[in-house]
Amino acid sequence: MGKRDVRKEESQNDLLLVEGKNDQHVILSLLVHYHIPDLFKIRPLDGISNLNETLEMRKGRLIDSFEVQLTTIVEGKLGIIVDADTDLSARWASLNHILKSSGYNSVPENPGPAGTIIRQEKKPVIGIWLMPDNTIPGMLEDFVGFLRPQNDLLWPMVDEAVLKVKTLEEERRFRDVHESKARIHTWLAWQKEPGKPMGQAITARYLDADAPHALKLITWIRDLFDLESA
Repeated sequence: MGKRDVRKEESQNDLLLVEGKNDQHVILSLLVHYHIPDLFKIRPLDGISNLNETLEMRKGRLIDSFEVQLTTIVEGKLGIIVDADTDLSARWASLNHILKSSGYNSVPENPGPAGTIIRQEKKPVIGIWLMPDNTIPGMLEDFVGFLRPQNDLLWPMVDEAVLKVKTLEEERRFRDVHESKARIHTWLAWQKEPGKPMGQAITARYLDADAPHALKLITWIRDLFDLESA
């Protein structure tokens, strides 16, 4: 059995929980760009979601799933990527409580700016990434916005367009919390092939997979799943 086969067998229980298909596809596109082998599973939660389910309900299900996995995992490593949304501290507090209730006694008071990895003797390794970058409120779309090319001339025009829509009051159809979604999808609508999903936009190089935020996320994934030795 070769080194890669042994590593794959060892990592069969390694799991990364994400909120939805968009998160999954963005991460998969980055993994391909960085030549990361598929030595862990990525499980999105929206594959079975109700169409009427709010994003906060979905996040609740993701965190519930994380809690369930903590009680059942015996071997392997477990990661979760979840949006911080409007209150990063509250999101971290909920995860912190779950970890401490599951017997993890070395949980940091605040999330690490480069992502959090918790290693405790006789416990599975746990990783937590709060979108967009563990330090500010936001979501996947904020993270993807950080991958736009430097000095991009369209982004200021997107800002102007979104701000103008926000002044229309009754005609504005998105909530403030979803402003980053409006921005990135407006920007994607103005590319050579308009409207590509975010993961495909990385593959098409509209977005920069070598941007610092992307590299930081990939470094966290490599460290969490011990992929340097894969």
